[in-house]
Amino acid sequence: MKVPGQEAPGHFGLALQNYSHSTAPNRRYADLLTQRLVKAALAQTNSPYTTEDLTGLATRCTAKEDDANKVERFVKKCAAALVLRSHIGEKFEGVVSGINADGTWVRITHPPVEGKLYGNIKHLDVGHRVHVRLDSVDPERGFIDFELR
Repeated sequence: MKVPGQEAPGHFGLALQNYSHSTAPNRRYADLLTQRLVKAALAQTNSPYTTEDLTGLATRCTAKEDDANKVERFVKKCAAALVLRSHIGEKFEGVVSGINADGTWVRITHPPVEGKLYGNIKHLDVGHRVHVRLDSVDPERGFIDFELR
C-alpha cells in the first residue's frame, strides 16, 4: 500500500515501479475501494479514506481472502477423498510432502492428491519417495489416509 509521501513498493515479480491490478469477481469489495481511490485521484480530490481506514480495510480484505482460501482448500480435499473412495486398497507411488506436529503427509501424482501417512514413518523426510496403499477416506471431512507398504 502506498501512503502519500512514501515511495510506492511497486511489483517485485514484474519489475515495475508503478503497478495496479484488479482482482477476481469474488474480491469485489477490494475493487470497490480501489475504484473509489482512483476516482478521487482523477478528480484531484482528497482520498475518501484515511491511512488508518485503508490499513483496517486492507487487513479485513486479506482476512476474508484467507477465509475463502481455507474453504476452497477444504472443498478440494473433500472432492479428492470422494474421487478416491473407490480406490481404497490400491497402491500408489508418492513423495513425502510435509512433516509437522499433526503428522506426515504424502502426495501422489495420479490422481494428484495429498493425504496423511501412517506406518513406520520415523525414517522419512520431506522429498523421500515412498510406496503407499490407500487405507481410508472420509469425504465429509476431507481426509485421505495412506499407509506405507
